[in-house]
Amino acid sequence: MALGILQIANQPTMSGSILLSTLRQLATGFGMTVAIFVFTLLFSMPLGLGLCNVRMSRRWFFSWPARLYISVMRGTPLMLQILMIFFGPYYLFKMSLSDAYRFPAVIIAFSLNYAAYFAEIYRAGIESIPIGQYEAANVLGYSKLQTFFKIILPQVVKRTLPPVTNEIITLTKDTSLAFAIACTEMFTTAKQLASAQRSMVPYIAAAVFYYIFNFVVAFVMERCEKKLSYYR
Repeated sequence: MALGILQIANQPTMSGSILLSTLRQLATGFGMTVAIFVFTLLFSMPLGLGLCNVRMSRRWFFSWPARLYISVMRGTPLMLQILMIFFGPYYLFKMSLSDAYRFPAVIIAFSLNYAAYFAEIYRAGIESIPIGQYEAANVLGYSKLQTFFKIILPQVVKRTLPPVTNEIITLTKDTSLAFAIACTEMFTTAKQLASAQRSMVPYIAAAVFYYIFNFVVAFVMERCEKKLSYYR
């Protein structure tokens, strides 16, 4: 009887230690999630701007390949793109794959995919600028580069911030797709822990991590929007 009482008394401590261990492992996976998030934005946003300029070119041999690329990237699943980029070198060139290639493959796939979405967002912002502003800049003696970077781009940033915010929040959740090639980010960690513990707690904890991160992202972007609303 004394042994049974001792086991019951120790049970909360054991449960607490399991929860603490779960949170630690999820935090490690969350580090990988943040790395995917940061590197994807670092590469996809400038790549999207370059792709947007090519897409808007008046020369069809530039604009049509860009249109085709955007159509393919937006029209096929991101998970499929991750698998193709990871396994492509092996099937096409018989190159051996190592675990070290998993993370770069995820970054390449995410960056190429999100660049297509950002390109269309940028294009919508650029095309919303009245043609009169280009004409006024030309009269004032601005070059095309000066017009774009000093007059057009600041307005595009302001106008496209809400849709860009939506894409960034979607990116946070899409990082879970890295599990397709066994890249151990937070969702993969939660899945492994839930299977080992036969519990929903890791999934709930992961959901809390995702929500808090997205809440912070949304808060920061909202503050940026308010900073750019200089005429209100």
